[in-house]
Parts: sequence; structure tokens; C-alpha cells
Amino acid sequence: MIRAATSADLPLAHELWREFGAEVADAPWRDPDQDEELEEIDRLVAEGVVLLADEDGIAFGGMTGTRVAELRGLYVRPRARSAGLAGELTREFVARVREAGAEVVEVDVLADNDGARAAYQRWGFTPVELRLAAPVPELERRLAPAAGPTFGAVHVQTDDLGAVERAVAKALPRFGRSAGTSVTGPHNGWVAVHDELCDREPETLQRLAQELSYSLPAVTLALGVERGAVVRYCLYDRGGAVDEYLSVPEFYGALPPGDVVALGSNPTVVSRLTGADARRVREVARTANSPADLPPAEQLVRDIAGVIGIELPE
Repeated sequence: MIRAATSADLPLAHELWREFGAEVADAPWRDPDQDEELEEIDRLVAEGVVLLADEDGIAFGGMTGTRVAELRGLYVRPRARSAGLAGELTREFVARVREAGAEVVEVDVLADNDGARAAYQRWGFTPVELRLAAPVPELERRLAPAAGPTFGAVHVQTDDLGAVERAVAKALPRFGRSAGTSVTGPHNGWVAVHDELCDREPETLQRLAQELSYSLPAVTLALGVERGAVVRYCLYDRGGAVDEYLSVPEFYGALPPGDVVALGSNPTVVSRLTGADARRVREVARTANSPADLPPAEQLVRDIAGVIGIELPE
């Protein structure tokens, strides 16, 4: 039998809510607040709605605005479950707050309380807000500004070192050539081009890779680390961009979903143009929402280079 609690029922109401607290633990970082909740039950007996189902269940809450009510607590003892008491308590609560003007009822539930979430959803509750939590050390680690080194090189798929040297000498003056340029190799069928300007400007590195791919013509790869945090590669074939990868696609800001997908590696293309094992490319060239979810950038760039067969300087 569902009844409205009176002051004489407060000991039972307190007992039921203590049992709920023992069964459904709050988030471990929150201060204990059961005393405040019991005081709230005391207040709601006089000002809101506190309902009891004989000795076995409790529901309480009240109006939080002119049109909104909140179901603050709902609990049924294990021995009385599967008899529909939770639904009966909630139905009576809804009837009473409707008389008070409620058009909507809200309820909070812990994300890991699967049983309660399933019941609420079955009754018609749908998510409105999502409260997220993160430990402070984790936030500090993930939000720390990326201030590491930016570096990279162009790798040309050829054994003709002289041809690459001539193409580099022709192309670099148009980019504002710096004093430090080296062309080395071949190693595993790749010639590497390192330049001081391109090393610190990823956009210039990509332009050089595209220019060399077109002028030689050849498959080229611009591969490097940006801000010590993310790895990017751009793969070109005869001057055309065929694949681009950024280890954290939204590192520089939010992107449309299609652009996020486009910045993931295409193992099939990489395998076809470089001979790399597509399965290994898929395993290594992963993307994530944060650099913290991937290997350190300097390790990741070496892993990717190793899969493709490129040698990076120590």
C-alpha cells in the first residue's frame, strides 16, 4: 500500500534511505552527504512529497520550478523487488506533482546503475544532460599546452640520389631555401630530404613533397612531428595527394565528422604505394582524441616510418 509519509514515519524513511546508500555507492570523490539527504527527507515530509510502500520502499521529491518536478530518490528493498513497487511509488509521485502543476519530471541516476537506468528509460525518461567527471591530474596532463619540437622530412621513393638532389636544388629556392639542406640515401628504396625551413614549417614540408613527387615523378611522403604532440604524414603520387594522416585529427580544433575520418590513415593506399603491410599500417597509424591516448609522438613517428621502411636519424 502506497501512503504519504508523516513525521511518525521518519525513522522508517531514514532507514530505507540508509539502505539505499549502502547498496548504491556514490562516486568515490564526493564527500558523504547522507545526513543532508536525510534532512531533505525531513523537510519534504512537510513541504514536498515523501511516499512509502508499506515497510519496503520510498520515493521522494518535489517541485523545482513552476512546471518541473524532481524525483529525488527512489528505493525498494531487495525482498520486495519484482513486485512492481518502484513503478507504483513513481506513479503516485507523478500524480501528486501533477496536481502541483508539474508538466515534466526529472531524475538523476548514476551512470553505472544499470538497473535504475533501464527502469527509468522504460517509463519514458530520456537523457537531457550528461555530467562528466575527470581527475584533476588527468585533466592537467591532457590539457597541458603542446610545446615540443616540430620536425620532419620528405622521403622520395627512388634509388636515384642524384635526381632527387637536382630536383631539390631546383625547388627549394621558391620556398625560401635555408642554409641547412641534406639529401641522403637511398635506404630501402627511399631517399630522405631534410631542410631547416621545412623542418619547422609543416606546410612547407608538404609543398616540397608535392613538388618533388610531381617533378621526378615519384611517390613521396612528408612525415613529421608537430609541437611534440602529434604525427602527420602526407603521401603523394606523381604530384597528387593520395592520403593524409594526423594522429589526433582535432588537435588544432573541432572538425566536421567527414574531415576527422579523412585524417585517418588509409592502409590500402599506403600498402599499394609503399609496399608496407596494410595490417601493420592499420595497427600502428591509429588516431585518437588526445595525444595522451597514443604512444609519444617521437615514438609513433618512428613506428610509422618503420612499417613503411623509412630510416629516421637518431
